[in-house]
Amino acid sequence: MTDLQIARAATLTHVKNIAEKLNVSEDDLELYGKYKAKLPLNLIDENKWKKNNLILVSAISPTPAGEGKTTMSIGLTQGLNRIGKQTCVVLREPSLGPVFGIKGGATGGGYSQVLPMEDINLHFTGDFSAVEKAHNLLSALIDNNIQSKTRSLNIDPRTVVWKRVMDMNDRALRDIVVGLGGTGSGIPRETGFDITAASEIMAILCLSNDLLDLKERLGNIFVGFTFDKKPIYARDLNANGAMTALLKDAIKPNLVQTIEGNPAIIHGGPFANIAQGTNTVIATRMGLSLSDYVVTEAGFGADLGAEKFLDIKCQSAGLSPKAVVLVATIRALKYHGGGNLKELTVPNPEAVAKGLENLEKHIENVGKFNLKPVIAINLFTTDTKEEIEIIQKRCAELGVKAVISNVWGKGGEGAEDLARAVVEVVENTTEPFTPIYKWEMSVEDKIKAVAMEIYGADDVEFAPRAKLNLRRVARLGLEHLPVCIAKTQKSLSDNPKLLGRPQGFTITVREIEIAAGAGFLVPITGSIMRMPGLPSVPSSEAIDIDKDGNISGLF
Repeated sequence: MTDLQIARAATLTHVKNIAEKLNVSEDDLELYGKYKAKLPLNLIDENKWKKNNLILVSAISPTPAGEGKTTMSIGLTQGLNRIGKQTCVVLREPSLGPVFGIKGGATGGGYSQVLPMEDINLHFTGDFSAVEKAHNLLSALIDNNIQSKTRSLNIDPRTVVWKRVMDMNDRALRDIVVGLGGTGSGIPRETGFDITAASEIMAILCLSNDLLDLKERLGNIFVGFTFDKKPIYARDLNANGAMTALLKDAIKPNLVQTIEGNPAIIHGGPFANIAQGTNTVIATRMGLSLSDYVVTEAGFGADLGAEKFLDIKCQSAGLSPKAVVLVATIRALKYHGGGNLKELTVPNPEAVAKGLENLEKHIENVGKFNLKPVIAINLFTTDTKEEIEIIQKRCAELGVKAVISNVWGKGGEGAEDLARAVVEVVENTTEPFTPIYKWEMSVEDKIKAVAMEIYGADDVEFAPRAKLNLRRVARLGLEHLPVCIAKTQKSLSDNPKLLGRPQGFTITVREIEIAAGAGFLVPITGSIMRMPGLPSVPSSEAIDIDKDGNISGLF
């Protein structure tokens, strides 16, 4: 059956029954129908979230289709519950762009899904819409102030860095001109649209501690400069109060269920190759307040998702995972071993062996954070015994457990061995993780630390624009912020064509964007797309609905 057919065949239980598993009263739930609810922030208990067990799921460098981190996170959660560990999974919300584009939904797959699948993939509880509205309110206020003659802040339109957003892949909106149509329609200027997941407000929502912290961070958003070179922030436009009001419900985490009836908290969804690529601090703390174990995932490979999760989110929020699961697939190892993308289902032990160098680098990187990984081999029906044994043998030589996990086909049952291996690591972890860099280091040194230690670069080169940006960062007093490096997910380097474990390369930083509200700097490497385009045959063409409201074509 397809993922959607499996989801439809599942028997959902009322969300109040899921809440009971977390010892949450029905009176505390804000219901969105029978199967979705928002959780109030007063359920977060500092004494509990600081002592319970956080497990991070990351991966090797992925193929374009992804390697199943979300599916593995859900399956592992179900497996942990099956072996008697009270566990909740905490995930990001899907963006409509990939749903209607090429990648499809983000609710897991097979017998490791979160439900209701259609609702979560399509609008859910409206959090993305609220982020979009708050973002575009600031955009409107900026252009209104530029037009104003009575309350003007003297903003130089040429310096405005704040665009607009929408939750859709629409390449035609990447670069636009606004304000055309005469004097009553504003001041003409160049701008554009990003996808909502790339909004700084999404990043802010995911790093905020509470409503007041959210409002302060929104006020810190850097907008641009005045004609006399003074910086302008969102608070100067009196924007952050109204923006926070639009986010008053979006800040509350969403409770749903896995296909086996385990609790799942889904909240926030920032890009992983531009922003921090993980769910909200609030949702993670909520899960840890209500469960003994929490499984969470961070976007793309460990060079992006895990690094940002540890160096930014965990440092900011005081979190420390007890274990890291690295998801590896035979197809990805073949891909990194030189296998043809169109022939990854064909047995190729030689390519698997060659591609192991990518997995080895990610294992090495996790160790640099003073954490011990467990390798989850995400089983596909086309994988051969010989190919699997190649991975297990090499991991054994490295002193790392590699466990076959058939979570797509068997759900929690297929993750029980993985769950036991993870528990063993958790129970033997006594020290907190070690970050790759300290925030008080210079911006250049922070970038070099990540590029050379995690990516494996020989050096970092700063383009003239990046050097100019560094001076701007210093002038604004933001040198203490961590770095959230924007890089391709396809390679450990900034060149998507360099697969496996590239050697002898230099990372080039083109420019450095300021995300003062989110509380990090964004060094841009390579060509990073903030507004994706649709493929020639988008997934939306297969999505339909019948007279009874039954949706088809989602995956």
